[in-house]
This record gives sequence, structure tokens and C-alpha cells, in this order.
Amino acid sequence: MQVRQQQINLEVGESEAEGIYSNMAMIVHSPQEFVIDFARVTPGARRTKVYARIIMTPAHAKMLHKALEDNIKKFESSHGQIKLAGADEKNIGFQSSPAREGTPNA
Repeated sequence: MQVRQQQINLEVGESEAEGIYSNMAMIVHSPQEFVIDFARVTPGARRTKVYARIIMTPAHAKMLHKALEDNIKKFESSHGQIKLAGADEKNIGFQSSPAREGTPNA
């Protein structure tokens, strides 16, 4: 069986093209969805706000994971291994939150 690729043309609006910088993401999930909140934190800050929230199905979250994994491998083969921050910064950055029951709050 051959799978046909569908071409999709993406339009990027002016504000979306600027992008949103994030150095922290919190991920929670329920049986129905994954919620990824993107934020920015500065060292010593006690508060920040969520600048973007992405909600997706578990299947789409897994496809995103595979796409990120593939792109990281390609990046590292061209630019060298990506080094992760040291243990002193383990509480700041991209991390998973424990699973919780029910639908995440919006």
C-alpha cells in the first residue's frame, strides 16, 4: 500500500511570523489531549506568564515528538551535538508535568 503525501500551503500572518520566544514549556495531559504551555523566564524570577498554549490529541502529540526528534537529528548532524544546561538549571526549562486526571484547565 502506498501512502500519498498531500501538499498543504501554509499562510503565516504578520504577527505569527514574528514568533514567540520561549525558554520554558509545561506539558500536561489527560486521556483525550496534551496541553503545552510556552513561557519565558529569567533567572531569579518568581513569576512568568504563558505566552502560547497548544492543545492537541495524543496522536498529534506523538507525531510532533517524532518530527522534533527527526529534526534534532538532522540539526546535530549538520551543526554538532546540542548541549543541555547543567544540573544547576534543572528547575528551569522544558520539562514534563505529572499526568493528571480529567481535562486540563484552559
